[in-house]
Amino acid sequence: MESKTELTCIGCPMGCLMTVTMEDGEVKSVTGNTCANGDKYARKEVTNPTRIVCSTAIVSGGDLPRVSCKTKTDIPKSKIFDVMQEINRIKVEAPVKIGDVLLDNVAGTGVPVIATKNIEKVG
Repeated sequence: MESKTELTCIGCPMGCLMTVTMEDGEVKSVTGNTCANGDKYARKEVTNPTRIVCSTAIVSGGDLPRVSCKTKTDIPKSKIFDVMQEINRIKVEAPVKIGDVLLDNVAGTGVPVIATKNIEKVG
């Protein structure tokens, strides 16, 4: 059975409205995209959607109480809430540097959570 999904591309600033036609769980066509990024994004979004998760983690002994962080790469969309639960449970010690790994293999995804801001130690 054929099905169609409409989505707005986030692959580039154009924001093309695309239609993905699927049959038996397989992408048959992508229309409406004006660049190759759109085709790639649409195929991935309907078969295996992923996201980068951005949040903050608690810091002790730092000049700020929280450090911004994100998953180093995209993770399966279905794991977002599991990732957030793990980030919300951690507490890191200052100093923290951009790129420091705060969590390894978050929620079993194989992806680390990294700091995106420097936090200096106080005291």
